[in-house]
Amino acid sequence: MKKITLSICALSTLALTACTDPAYVAGSSEERDAYRQTKGGAVLGGIIGAGLAVATDNNALAGAAIGAGAGALIGNELDKQEAELRAQLDEDVRIENTGDRLILTMPQDILFDVDSFAVNASLKDDLAKVARSLDAYPDTTVQVLGHTDNTGAASYNQTLSERRANAVADVLLDNGVAFGRIQAIGRGEDQPIASNLDEEGRRQNRRVEIVILPNA
Repeated sequence: MKKITLSICALSTLALTACTDPAYVAGSSEERDAYRQTKGGAVLGGIIGAGLAVATDNNALAGAAIGAGAGALIGNELDKQEAELRAQLDEDVRIENTGDRLILTMPQDILFDVDSFAVNASLKDDLAKVARSLDAYPDTTVQVLGHTDNTGAASYNQTLSERRANAVADVLLDNGVAFGRIQAIGRGEDQPIASNLDEEGRRQNRRVEIVILPNA
């Protein structure tokens, strides 16, 4: 019981430090973001490590330390990959680093012609660069998620989103990404990020997301 109590206290201190560390208010916005992502990964890793250690009746504090180190390493790797992708990809591709994954969002209007699921030739070069990045960071799983607006029948939109997700996944596979790393999923019109009541919102909802998830 004492070991568990000590571990919880240690994790509480680590989490409090992450929230109050002066580095959160110093430096550029990019530096603050990078610090938050790396520190967040370390805290999350510590919590996971402690939980696993308690569950297996091992030293929870040692588990927390190992988990924190692993979380920080994951955060650093994501930061590096994000910076490289930003330097290589077209500005139309939005990149979000949440600290535990990278999300690349590609508008379907530039990926596909209307009602088509053939990837435009102009975007294949960007997808090839993404594939090379995935090969350089092999310890990840990749989800390719197709999304549509709500124009037309829901069943049609679901099928179209699946075909477009598969089309993007095929380009990644053709450029050397291992088959076992990629999951192609169609979300149809179920996960909008903007209103479908106007054209701009519908344009944002028509998208393909490439989610890069570090393996545990």
